[in-house]
Amino acid sequence: MKVAVVGATGMVGEVMLKVLAERNFPVSELILVASERSVGKIITYNGIDHKVVGLQTAVSMRPDIALFSAGGETSLDWAPKFAEVGTTVVDNSSAWRMDPTKKLVVPEINASELTKEDKIIANPNCSTIQLVMALNPLHKKYKMKRVVVSTYQSVSGTGVKAVNQLENEIAGIEGEMAYPYPIGRNALPHCDVFEENGYTKEEMKLAREPQKILNDRTFSISATAVRIPTSGGHSESVNVEFENDFNLADVRKLLSQTPGVVVQDNTDTNTYPMPIYANDKDDVFVGRIRRDETQPNTLNMWIVADNLRKGAATNTIQIAEYLIEHKLV
Repeated sequence: MKVAVVGATGMVGEVMLKVLAERNFPVSELILVASERSVGKIITYNGIDHKVVGLQTAVSMRPDIALFSAGGETSLDWAPKFAEVGTTVVDNSSAWRMDPTKKLVVPEINASELTKEDKIIANPNCSTIQLVMALNPLHKKYKMKRVVVSTYQSVSGTGVKAVNQLENEIAGIEGEMAYPYPIGRNALPHCDVFEENGYTKEEMKLAREPQKILNDRTFSISATAVRIPTSGGHSESVNVEFENDFNLADVRKLLSQTPGVVVQDNTDTNTYPMPIYANDKDDVFVGRIRRDETQPNTLNMWIVADNLRKGAATNTIQIAEYLIEHKLV
């Protein structure tokens, strides 16, 4: 399988290469792609040095699959060019997610919708992925009406510039700022840019993307997204109102039986999900499972995942694995 990684020098691109190696992805030829300023740079993969090439060169090499993590503008410009030469693109940006002609895929939920005709496939937002991984089995059984989610998102979701800002602040060094304010010892209720309705783009992704993934617009989601001074791993406080009542033991059992979900929920031993334990793991961790005592049929839970892995690189590669397994590329 001839595989291109577009954005290979970025944070997610680096994790993609790590995950490809860990999962023994069937790579016969690896094409590492980045912006012009990185062309010629050498990256080692599985002990072999690879020279980074530009986008036009990569298109001319006609890869079977291109894993994109290079930003929305690059995806809008270049994903169709790869698709035109027969490449199947799995795109990690927001460029194609809400395009009605493109599939938005979390493999454990809706990969079965994919066909050979899908040449550009969208990877959901990192916060969306971990949210729907937990909501999907509960929605199937109890039917959601309304979800209220507040996120606690790591600086790695912004990129290397934000990670550097946090590290500089911890070390007492003045440096380039990714955010309009300090992030150390702080919490910024500001992920992505603000829209006219007062919500940020990140919050609106959380509101819209789950409906598309679950192919159901009968439930609604209201979100507040907050950036906190952790270097990796996103957390979410989630309140879900269902049409049907539930038993907490059944909820825990249902989540425990869901592939890719790990329940960590024992208050007697202070066992609950935290970013520090989700780091470098592909699972979605769920805990603090409890009934909302203020209204009927309503559940509270806490969801944590590594945003660079299941929230980005791993989900992208799982889509590619599905395409290969089902001979769709």
